[in-house]
Amino acid sequence: MLTDAHCHPLDLLEHFPGAEDERRNLGVMCAASSTTKEQFFCHEESAQRAKAENAPLVIPCFAIHPQMPASDRWHAVCGTGCSDTLESLAKEGRIGAVGETGFDLYNDEFRATEKLQDEIFAGHLETALKYDLPMVLHVRRAMHKIFAHTVLLKKLPAVIFHSWPGTMGEGEALLRRGVNAYFSFGAVITLNYKETAGPNRSAQCCAGFPAERLLIETDAPYQPLRGMTFSRWADLPVILKAAASLRKEAGSPGADEGELEEIIEGNFRKAFGVQG
Repeated sequence: MLTDAHCHPLDLLEHFPGAEDERRNLGVMCAASSTTKEQFFCHEESAQRAKAENAPLVIPCFAIHPQMPASDRWHAVCGTGCSDTLESLAKEGRIGAVGETGFDLYNDEFRATEKLQDEIFAGHLETALKYDLPMVLHVRRAMHKIFAHTVLLKKLPAVIFHSWPGTMGEGEALLRRGVNAYFSFGAVITLNYKETAGPNRSAQCCAGFPAERLLIETDAPYQPLRGMTFSRWADLPVILKAAASLRKEAGSPGADEGELEEIIEGNFRKAFGVQG
């Protein structure tokens, strides 16, 4: 079964009204990230419908995205009320993970909200620990902040790194420190040296990490394949094929595409606590 460790189904519908039909036809089990109540309720409804109809599962997730505090719509769309929403949803057992959360220090605009990002993440981590939930992390130019939290992160059932931003060494260090980390890869691993203006670090990590730590994702609609305007679930076979090819070139286990798909499905189920 194909799996998508990170996507935004409601946002994808704005680009592609047939998205849910495509997901079901391809048999994709996905983890749906929500930042607003509107997004969450839509994803939860999809999850309930899929379960009732014995279709591939949707795992609803919820958190305040680390870019949100820099938005002009921050107080209107989210603000402190989202923290209360997260607590309620976690308490009621309505979410499969806290995410996407984390840190974004990519530019001056985001760095200006670093203190607020710290406060939000601390609250998210507290909720995840309290309700024994995995976390889905968005991290840009902020791996040092993740390492500052490893003592608590290793107490979580799983930590899923959306569009893994780090190096081989950083990933290995997280595992050595006891963090039950899973590393998710998307369209970036399909690009070559020239298209990334340098070594494709994501591709290198995908090729070298243990197969039992790998996940794939679309980040739909925000991480399109080359030449496309948005990402969708039909991208997953392309991403899976790229991952298998990279592992074959590196001589790593999990180089057979069919085998790797099974391994990644098992990883997805373990990371999000989904029974097989």
